[in-house]
Amino acid sequence: MEPRPGDRNLITDVPGLRVGNAHDVGVRTGVTVLLPTDGAMVASVDARGGGTGSREFDLLRPEATVERVNAIVLSGGSAYGLDAAGGVMSGLRTRGIGYQAGASIVPIVPSAILFDLNNEGDKAWGETSPYPALGLAALGDVGERFGLGNAGAGYGAQASGLKGGLGSASIRLQDGTMVGALVAVNAVGAAAHPVSGAFFSWDLEIDGEFGGIVPVAEDRNPAVELPKLAGRGENTTIAIVATDAALSKAQCRQFAIMAQQGLTHAIRPAHTPFDGDTVFGVSTGQRPLADPASDLARLGGYAANCLARAIARGLYEAESLGNAESYRERFGVS
Repeated sequence: MEPRPGDRNLITDVPGLRVGNAHDVGVRTGVTVLLPTDGAMVASVDARGGGTGSREFDLLRPEATVERVNAIVLSGGSAYGLDAAGGVMSGLRTRGIGYQAGASIVPIVPSAILFDLNNEGDKAWGETSPYPALGLAALGDVGERFGLGNAGAGYGAQASGLKGGLGSASIRLQDGTMVGALVAVNAVGAAAHPVSGAFFSWDLEIDGEFGGIVPVAEDRNPAVELPKLAGRGENTTIAIVATDAALSKAQCRQFAIMAQQGLTHAIRPAHTPFDGDTVFGVSTGQRPLADPASDLARLGGYAANCLARAIARGLYEAESLGNAESYRERFGVS
């Protein structure tokens, strides 16, 4: 059976996962939550670039004690956005979900953030930021289907000189194993050829999921540009790749490391001093590996392809907002 996207072409095609989004129109920011349906999932992370903003990354090291996490949060807001995980923690605690430490419950909620503070939104929120409430709202929104483009953590994103956005994609392997990706695209680098508008990941597109545009001769050897609308230090692409294959925390880290190739395929340049590119690797643990090394290598390759497709979908689905022109408006794609 030829590998094909799942029914939704979203990360929620991976059994055991749901996603919720919330945004604030006035602030021009948002939050995305990945939630396991059974309360916990194995996870690790790989972070690159010079501007990472994170919460609970040390806990995701393979040698750290806690094996499973209860949610993962992607947020706008730079360092303020890390507070979104607190809202998610509060919501999970009321549901009795978290790490059991004696009589106490401590939800484990790693988070990564992107910078959207200078996108014309009203950031004069006083002493209390909107992010805990947005995290709680995103948790309340979780489901199998969710919006792309101007949604969740991608709501206020600006990328590649265009409006950034939230993207997702999935693929079903020949043996039925699912791989999916979820990404908020806010990169300093370019994601598309300058003349045709073909995405750098055009060769991985399935069923015209991001416009079906292919490069032209004039696109050859494009100059390396940093076309981001906002200034330096105001960037970052944050992502999650997931599978229902049973992976340990160490294998989830390798899974995330391999998936970073999808980010470099789709964005040029990536992992710059101005980005904090981050990829979480997640397993819902429903399908044992037949051959741990070979199967993991194959999964990582598909995760990289999924992430590259998800990045293009995030930009393709975004709508113009303020001074940030959408991909489809720029290149006249319907």
